[in-house]
Amino acid sequence: MKLVIAGGGFGGLRLARKLNNKKGIEVLLVDRFNYHQFQPLFYQVATAGLDASNISFPLRKVFQKSKNVRLRLADIQRVDPENKKLITNSGEITYDKLVIATGAGTNFFGNKELETHALSMKSTVEALQIRHRLMENFERATIEMDLVEIERLMNIVVVGGGPTGVELSGAIAEMRNYVLPKDYPELDFSKMKIYLLEGSGKVLGTMSEKSSEQALKYLQRLGVTVITNYLVANYDGKTLTNKEGSKIETATVLWAAGIKGHVPEGITKVEPVRGNRLPVNELNLLEPYNDIYAIGDVAAMVTSDYPNGHPQVAPVAIQMADNLASNLLGQLSGAGQKSFQYRDKGAMATVGRNLAVVDVPKPKLHFGGFLAWLVWMALHLMLILGVKNRLFVFLNWLYNYVTYDQSLRLIFREFHRSGDRQPQHS
Repeated sequence: MKLVIAGGGFGGLRLARKLNNKKGIEVLLVDRFNYHQFQPLFYQVATAGLDASNISFPLRKVFQKSKNVRLRLADIQRVDPENKKLITNSGEITYDKLVIATGAGTNFFGNKELETHALSMKSTVEALQIRHRLMENFERATIEMDLVEIERLMNIVVVGGGPTGVELSGAIAEMRNYVLPKDYPELDFSKMKIYLLEGSGKVLGTMSEKSSEQALKYLQRLGVTVITNYLVANYDGKTLTNKEGSKIETATVLWAAGIKGHVPEGITKVEPVRGNRLPVNELNLLEPYNDIYAIGDVAAMVTSDYPNGHPQVAPVAIQMADNLASNLLGQLSGAGQKSFQYRDKGAMATVGRNLAVVDVPKPKLHFGGFLAWLVWMALHLMLILGVKNRLFVFLNWLYNYVTYDQSLRLIFREFHRSGDRQPQHS
């Protein structure tokens, strides 16, 4: 069996690893990056808490001893189901079975102006861009004379009160409270406002009521202005407005309000459902095709417990990959196929130093504060690929905990060489 996996995220990488060195199957993993990105910690890269290399792991290193898994660095353009081909910018790839694990990207809900001016955080590169924008705005504020413009440069708006928005706004608040006043003594950070805007009535809407209330208290303790039932209408790069016409002056809007599946072109017999996800059956098969599967954020499996599909989180993608790997190997041996059953182990979110919330479904349990923060750190350390990465992340966290600081607030700029071949500094 020649299996092509489109996407090297949590689902695609897990599937390839489960099929590694299995007889009777040849695996080709296709991704536009040559590394796996640990998305849950993007916000720490964006706020200078971790280096990008700490949460990235080379895909080829994972399969150095593999006999049947190969990798292709390419942009996926479309699928040709009739001829069983995946079309990429580096050529055509034939397959017996195709697994679409392309994940999801930022959903701006069709608002082109927001898409142009707001910053999203769905890749390591985008997280670094946020870090650069934050640092550059503070540098500009030190030389700006207009008080309104200084306020605009210092104010930060995070849109979306899910785990990403809560973690990002909390991390920025800790930077303002502990780090930035020491870096920029000429700026008055008591006037810097951090807004967290949520369209529904509460933050962490997918978690328990206790977690939502506790996270709100933690955010307010850190000095974050949380506004619920706030529907963003527009943002022109300077002023954000909502449906009622109220305005917030800011040069930085970080968008964490929604995601949509990355569906490659060519899947004509299936209509994407809500969130631009591909509807799959209980085997993750994309009916009526009998050789195309979808897993992870791009897949929507409708069940009685999940009428809108499973949550778009890493544990779902990993468990789907495990089940599909077992079924593909079963096809080779003639064994039966097993329906996917999601085992919800709980949800968690961290707000800041010693501040986190955890929900466990069975037994139904909620806890927060320092213990939840330790559990959150331990779980994320276990999930990161590579012993070296785990060590560096732990050391960074330990150093940050002791010093209340981190030395990763670097701005990398492109420079041009002059006639004497010396860099031009700006």
